[in-house]
Amino acid sequence: MKYGKLWLSFAFVVVASFIVLGYYGKEIYRLAPPIPEQVVTEAGNVLFTEQDIRDGQNVWQSMGGQQVGSVWGHGAYVAPDWSADWLHRELVWLLDHWGQEEHGTSWEDLEAQPKAALRARLKEEIRTNTYNVETGALVVSSDRADAITAVGTQYSALFGQDPSL
Repeated sequence: MKYGKLWLSFAFVVVASFIVLGYYGKEIYRLAPPIPEQVVTEAGNVLFTEQDIRDGQNVWQSMGGQQVGSVWGHGAYVAPDWSADWLHRELVWLLDHWGQEEHGTSWEDLEAQPKAALRARLKEEIRTNTYNVETGALVVSSDRADAITAVGTQYSALFGQDPSL
């Protein structure tokens, strides 16, 4: 029995697989969302820099966060989804802040109509792309900057030495 054609077919499949893998690996890298050089308020105050973001990624990586999901394939069940947690806390902070500022009560205690108006405002605030490709800066409103500061304080305590967390 001659195996030449089988080996040739096998070699073709292996080479083609690596070509496809290389192409899509490059595309994933090329299309990755940008990390801003700095996040600034509308007034120009720097909240954090690209290096701060990378340092935060290193904290997550030092805890093995990237290995939980990639090795076991169910990271969201084992380790917290920090991005989702941050966004949730930021959005809740904004809604509570606006509820207090505009209606004198917390988000939870508002009636349906003011809640709907604040949800629409929140959607516009969060979904508007304020990243400037030329400067590499992400510009956020003063309210969002306050929310980022509040959530950042909570995360500093969480990953720091605060025994209550």
